[in-house]
Amino acid sequence: MLAVSVLVAALVCQTAARYTADWTSLDARPLPPWYDEAKVGIFVHWGVFSVPGFGSEWFWWHWQGQQPPDQKCVSYMSKNYPPGFSYPEFAPQFQAQFFNPGDWADIFKASGAKYVVLTAKHHEGFTNWESPNSWNWNSVDTGPHRDLVGDLGEAVRNRSLHYGLYNSLYEWFHPLYLLDKKNGFKTQEFVLNKLLPELYNMVVRYRPEVIWSDGDWEAPDTYWNSTQFLAWLYNDSPVKDTIVTNDRWGSGCACKHGGYYNCEDKYTPGQLPKHKWEKCTSVDTFSWGYRRNMKISELMNLPTIIEDLVHTVALGGNYLLNVGPTPDGMIPAVFEERLRGVGAWLEINGEAIYASKPWRVQYENTTVPVWYTSKGTAVYAIMTTKPPKLTLQLLGPITSASTKVTLLGNPHPLPWSPVYPNAGLTVLLPELPYSPGQAWTLRLDGIK
Repeated sequence: MLAVSVLVAALVCQTAARYTADWTSLDARPLPPWYDEAKVGIFVHWGVFSVPGFGSEWFWWHWQGQQPPDQKCVSYMSKNYPPGFSYPEFAPQFQAQFFNPGDWADIFKASGAKYVVLTAKHHEGFTNWESPNSWNWNSVDTGPHRDLVGDLGEAVRNRSLHYGLYNSLYEWFHPLYLLDKKNGFKTQEFVLNKLLPELYNMVVRYRPEVIWSDGDWEAPDTYWNSTQFLAWLYNDSPVKDTIVTNDRWGSGCACKHGGYYNCEDKYTPGQLPKHKWEKCTSVDTFSWGYRRNMKISELMNLPTIIEDLVHTVALGGNYLLNVGPTPDGMIPAVFEERLRGVGAWLEINGEAIYASKPWRVQYENTTVPVWYTSKGTAVYAIMTTKPPKLTLQLLGPITSASTKVTLLGNPHPLPWSPVYPNAGLTVLLPELPYSPGQAWTLRLDGIK
């Protein structure tokens, strides 16, 4: 009886354990399991920056923030807009008149992604929801006159996808932020009167399962009050059990503190990291936001996306693939084609991706490049190039009498022979079928 009481007390203690506002405590929080199992997400960069649609989502900064200004942006404005035209005048043109959240969510579902992350607020400070702390600089007061965050969230969740929100900590031109910056970040007027009230409101109102933080690098986490916010998020917020966060919470935090690690945009580690990580990348290799002058040669093609996804998952990462919608609310057809192509590949090969774990060997290149993943007792060998012959040699696996090899999408076992006694195998492949991403997966059972 005493043992039972002690166990109950321990369990109560464990459930009641609270995180304190310091990195040692916060970094010890286990990542909610849904995130690692999901593997694939869609990133959406959408805002007032989509209206000029030139250069990138950093257009305002490149035009009027950095010194000297980017002359291509200056020239673009002088040729296409009247003298004295200001960036906020783009907002009424951000109308989203063709935005159908159900259509977007259908595309995201068809992509095979398990979560979606939308820019709730980028560095320009414009919020895609009716933030009480962003009067007249939000999507309800001007532009679309719609709650874009809420509308997309409802559609995404109706399709059983997880929903996350990107939020920039800093705002390029907010007067309170510029004041704090001028004061060497010794004051916190922006944080206390704008950033934190807005963040708390956003979490309570929309209950995101990911907070993708950004815009942190100019000031330390102590300026942003990051640890206090995260302690509330993990202890008392309505999403405390499911919320996942990244590592952008102040200068020096990347790849060191937070939930999963982004480290940097388009980060790819050279070897298997010890900490859960995510690669964010964009179909448009030049921009995260919509560009009116993008060319097909500047976009990732489908085989490149699939190879990148496979590489990322084999090294234990999640893959967050970005698209930039138009200001009138359409996902460009070429982006939709890429996303549906990813989904078609995952329809056949997703068994090797979702809820998988890195294997003891992550990569080999004996015949063609092969990335390994595992799930339970099964190991998956993903070929990202078609072998020149109908044989594939794998040196990583240790075979046994019960070793069985199949090609995903084909139920028939494939003939194989050992390369060495109990080590390595040569697989006789069938004529490989058409693959949307030019990648094929072997399932290996009964190996070590």
